[in-house]
Amino acid sequence: MNIALTNRPFLNVSRSATDRTWRERLDGRGAQTALAMTQRYGISELLARVLAGREVALDEVETYLDPTIRTLLPDPDTLTDMAPAVARLTRAVTGGEQVAVFGDYDVDGACSTALLVGVLRAAGLDPLFHIPDRIYEGYGPNVPAIEALAAQGVTLLVTVDCGTTSAEPLAAARRLGLDVVVIDHHQANEALPPAEAIVNPNREDDLSGLGHVCAAGLTFITAVGLVRALRLAGHFGTGRPAPDLLEALDLVALATVADVVPLKGLNRAFVNKGLITLRRRMRPGLTALMDVARLDGPPRPYHLGFILGPRINAGGRIGDATLGTRLLLSTDPLEAKTIAIELDRLNAERQDVERAIVAAAELEAQAALGLADEGSVVVVSGDGWHPGVVGLVASRLKERFQRPAFAIAFNGATGTGSGRSIAGVDLGRAVREAVELGLLVKGGGHAMAAGLTVERTRLGELRAHFESRLAADVTRGRAEGTLTLDGALTAAAATPRLVESLAQAGPFGAGNAEPVFAFPNHKVTYAESFGTGHVRARIVSGDGTSLKAVAFRIAEEPLGRALLAARGRPMHVAGSLDLDTWQGETRVSLRLKDVAEPM
Repeated sequence: MNIALTNRPFLNVSRSATDRTWRERLDGRGAQTALAMTQRYGISELLARVLAGREVALDEVETYLDPTIRTLLPDPDTLTDMAPAVARLTRAVTGGEQVAVFGDYDVDGACSTALLVGVLRAAGLDPLFHIPDRIYEGYGPNVPAIEALAAQGVTLLVTVDCGTTSAEPLAAARRLGLDVVVIDHHQANEALPPAEAIVNPNREDDLSGLGHVCAAGLTFITAVGLVRALRLAGHFGTGRPAPDLLEALDLVALATVADVVPLKGLNRAFVNKGLITLRRRMRPGLTALMDVARLDGPPRPYHLGFILGPRINAGGRIGDATLGTRLLLSTDPLEAKTIAIELDRLNAERQDVERAIVAAAELEAQAALGLADEGSVVVVSGDGWHPGVVGLVASRLKERFQRPAFAIAFNGATGTGSGRSIAGVDLGRAVREAVELGLLVKGGGHAMAAGLTVERTRLGELRAHFESRLAADVTRGRAEGTLTLDGALTAAAATPRLVESLAQAGPFGAGNAEPVFAFPNHKVTYAESFGTGHVRARIVSGDGTSLKAVAFRIAEEPLGRALLAARGRPMHVAGSLDLDTWQGETRVSLRLKDVAEPM
């Protein structure tokens, strides 16, 4: 690898407002690679630096700038158990069986469910689907729901975004005469539940290398295999055309961004092409949701993660868990608008609930960490907290205290909670170990996010386990304390054309960091707080060019306080560029990440 952070702080910033050292992303060899990219492909120097900073090889530039499904999609049979999964689905379609799809209550689960139900409908079936209630049923398949589906004549149950660790419910399905196919991406135990097929790239015997793909992406790959098999069986013809699976990429893109999986390889192609599909406004549900959310301008990854995703999630968090899937499957614009309005209302209600719990959780966390700021993991809990927002609360605590955080909602003797992690700390593994030690009723997840159920009497032991298990990793992760920058710009250079050029290296997100630039010695002409803890500002370069800037939920944080105190003074400012469209006019804005005093 030719990418390494230089030892000298960028702009001599060794301690910023957020207590970070600024480092330039490229070393000398990386800069040479960027120069070679510029010479060979005729791209701008800044775009080349962004590509080289993300370890794109010289010969990979063209493919990286135009990631295509055709090039990056593997043969479905690359995945372990895909062949028997497709065979069982094919038999169900050609035999006209009653199929049920069992999904999760988050965005990935809703998108996966809608995608598979849509494909099965196009193939001639009328499948049922079930999204469990977060509070009363919890995550994953459960025996009562399976019994209810069996009573409706279901012979094939397909679980999406869940099922890998559901040994007891899937055993019950088998006893009831149901065959089960699992399509999931969550971390797997060595022992797998009984099923006709378990398609999961994170099972120990899978060598596909697709462990970074979300459930909707895996469902898409499964659909590719199914449609291929049905074509070979002569199932499609003039009376029943095969579905155009590319039209489902809007769902895959939404799930990929919302589930915060790494945007590399196939995932980049999913989001890149899915955004194109979304911009065509072909799905009534997503069109209605974009309109209700007042999304102005073409949708971008930011909109998927922070505008559309939270609204689809709102039904599963504090309302009807089926709303998101019903919206995505709706073909009636009027029905879609009605559901979208309800999800928008629920999202606003969720924000109110979340704010109240975050305030209480922060006080508890501050008391636990103490004045010395000691402790590797934040574990907070409360009676009466809404279980649907604990994941969001954990995320806020993680951001606030820069360490892994768990928020647990207790209802009697048992609590359900969610955890969010920082880079380099595998939360999912720690939770699975706690299950094996008997500290949890159940739990699981990914490296960056996990869910759990715990008895109140074991909470102290659980906290001690996390402290012991994660302390070294957390210390390492927090000690890095750096903000990595792709270069320096002036406000005058931050043009829409530049932002559009850099977007070619996107989509940006987890695993493909968005470019961050420093704006040296720019005067902060004004800064004010607004909304619920946000800060907006304007910075001006030496030639008088100004740039709007904003940072969310930081008014009471060190960054917010530093910004508000910097009015009228020059500062080094760092952030990511974005395009804002208002009443047909597109302007550049800066999403602030840090500021520092010029030396």
